[in-house]
Amino acid sequence: MPFRRRIKWTLFAAQSFGSAGFLVSATVTPIVGAALSGTPSWAGVPAAFYWTGGACFAFLWGRLMDRIGRRRTIATGLSIGMIGAAIASASVVAGTFAGFIGGLVLMGAANTAVQLARFVAAEVHPRAERGRAIATVVMGGTVGGILGPLLVTPTSRVAESFGLPRLAGPYAASVGFFLAGSLMVLALLRPEPKELALALNEPGPLPRSDGQAARPVRDILRDQGVQVAVLSMLLAQGVMSTLMVISPLHMIGHQHPLANISAVMSSHVIGMYAFSMVTGKIADAWGRGPLIAVGATILIAAGLGATQSETLGPMSLVLFLLGLGWNFCYVGGSTLLSDRLTQTERARVQGLNDSLLTGASALGSLLSGVAFGQVGYPFIGVTVATVALIPLALGWKLAVAPDPLNPASR
Repeated sequence: MPFRRRIKWTLFAAQSFGSAGFLVSATVTPIVGAALSGTPSWAGVPAAFYWTGGACFAFLWGRLMDRIGRRRTIATGLSIGMIGAAIASASVVAGTFAGFIGGLVLMGAANTAVQLARFVAAEVHPRAERGRAIATVVMGGTVGGILGPLLVTPTSRVAESFGLPRLAGPYAASVGFFLAGSLMVLALLRPEPKELALALNEPGPLPRSDGQAARPVRDILRDQGVQVAVLSMLLAQGVMSTLMVISPLHMIGHQHPLANISAVMSSHVIGMYAFSMVTGKIADAWGRGPLIAVGATILIAAGLGATQSETLGPMSLVLFLLGLGWNFCYVGGSTLLSDRLTQTERARVQGLNDSLLTGASALGSLLSGVAFGQVGYPFIGVTVATVALIPLALGWKLAVAPDPLNPASR
């Protein structure tokens, strides 16, 4: 169906623009946070508010997708991100920590709107193709993820050439990326994916009549497959954010230049997104459980590697593995969650799921700064490895004992 292809690749492009907008600035956010607050232990606070903004808005985006449609919701989210980036850039110029936090809250809200695009791609594809559909959209982060960190140095120089603080430049660049993404979604995300999903009428995990109402959220959360999907994504997101957010400050402490930090963050983003098509094929061919288990194993390796990483090479490898392990858990969990929901249940439950994910990121970001100041980077690495044992067990359990009602969820 040609509509599916256009929707999928439009969402890929939206993810590309959105991730570029987020990551061109995320590389320097902990550095700006430490500078504006005056204390290194507050370096993770801005990222915590960024994720808190996402957590507060994600459930709202899910509701709005049912009310005004997928296209207008995603475009609205990107527009709010544009406003937030403008506020953040202006706050760096003014040296205002509170204003900077406010801008990041709005940017976090935009992030969750864009992240929900993966579920939009899944709902317009049959179950056997959902892993690859989700992976295609997630892979869009590769374009922006590589481009974003690499633009940190040139945009900083442009800001300096105008007599502005150099770290205001990346946030100004975010404004342009969000604007381009919003306009593109409004123009090209047609027909409305919600209507196409209704026409597809893919059956849910349990036999249900067409006129039967959607299950209450509390009943959905009792579903074993939903629990595995949500917990796997939740824990992977939390540990990834915890280690990622504080890594730039760790490198600053070891006298790395901004170019090295950007290179390490680029390697992290490559791990997060570049292999998404492979993970999507694994999810569809081998099952969701094995993919989650392998992802958790990679996260454990990243956490243990962080205990011995100070130079450029080891830091690049650790952050790459951190991103790759997250990708496996994220694609596997997202596909599994889509499998377990009917079309009328998806938007609100997926919005709730992403609220939980961003909440975990907020908590991890906040605690990472405190932990870094008190016990150091190696301790954070050990914590990451320990927590990742849980999704490893969940994925393994699903792989060896799949739900008989839904063979595709293995």
